[in-house]
Amino acid sequence: MKLRTVVLALAAAVASLAWNAAFAAEPIQPIAGPVIKSQAMVELGKKLYFDPRLSKSGFISCNSCHNLSMGGTDNLATSIGDRWQQGPINAPTVLNSSLNVAQFWDGRAADLKAQAGGPIANPGEMAFTHELAVDLLNSIPAYKAEFKRVFGTDGSVNIGMVTDAIAAFEETLVTPGSRFDKWLLGDKHALSATEQEGYKLFKDSGCTACHYGPAVGGSSFQKMGVVAAYDTPNKAQGVAGLTGKDADRMMFKVPTLRNVDMTYPYFHDGSVWTLEEAVDIMGKLQLGRTYSKDEIAKIVAFLKTLTGKQPDFKLPVLPPSTNDTPKPKPFG
Repeated sequence: MKLRTVVLALAAAVASLAWNAAFAAEPIQPIAGPVIKSQAMVELGKKLYFDPRLSKSGFISCNSCHNLSMGGTDNLATSIGDRWQQGPINAPTVLNSSLNVAQFWDGRAADLKAQAGGPIANPGEMAFTHELAVDLLNSIPAYKAEFKRVFGTDGSVNIGMVTDAIAAFEETLVTPGSRFDKWLLGDKHALSATEQEGYKLFKDSGCTACHYGPAVGGSSFQKMGVVAAYDTPNKAQGVAGLTGKDADRMMFKVPTLRNVDMTYPYFHDGSVWTLEEAVDIMGKLQLGRTYSKDEIAKIVAFLKTLTGKQPDFKLPVLPPSTNDTPKPKPFG
């Protein structure tokens, strides 16, 4: 009996090693949980992320366009900014954004810290200035005390501290534990036969040339419209808007496909509202392939397995303003 138990254990170990070896070569890897360096900084960053007082109107926060109840986006074609301005581009999800090679569709911010300060001072978004944001935070004793505890300074706030804290919070917004990750990690029953066929088709078609790694994207910049031009009224030109080079026109950061079932509408212009249409368009424009309805259904079934555990935490209670806190100006 003991010998049989040993043999069975060895067989299971060999099977596990074979499974792990097979999936080590997969183009997509499971998402790991966050590594938190300072919980106190994360908690401060959480407050700032949800605080609408960092906008001119006192109404728009980071969470307005990157709603953590809605897949880290706003489910609008383009976001609504200060005084109801229409945004120029679709808001990418903040979930798993720490895994991106750069931030924004054109990659103009190298990391989350660089990204965090942009919307605050953008006149079409939060429409504040960094100076006004810092003045506001310095006018609130509870914020000053928290900054002092986190950064060990005299309590005076500067914009670098603000963006450090927001970035620290955003780094925790990863979504491990999807059914696809469970399958990668050895749970052979986590995906249905149709979902596995969809993944195989996704790989065999060449989708993983761009959508690879833990985030299933976010690691490179690619031209939108490789085989045929992408027809859109949206004026965004991608990387060319930064470089001025014609070769960079319509070059955008490849979006993550994690939680893609939640992050509609799709593409940089937010013009496509269903995964079925998005798969059809990408097949034709990027791969020169026309998928059948059955193939589209299988790929979509696979894509829906990429939804992971969503952020789950107690909402922060924001410190109250004081008599010295600048008043919001929502209407002018």
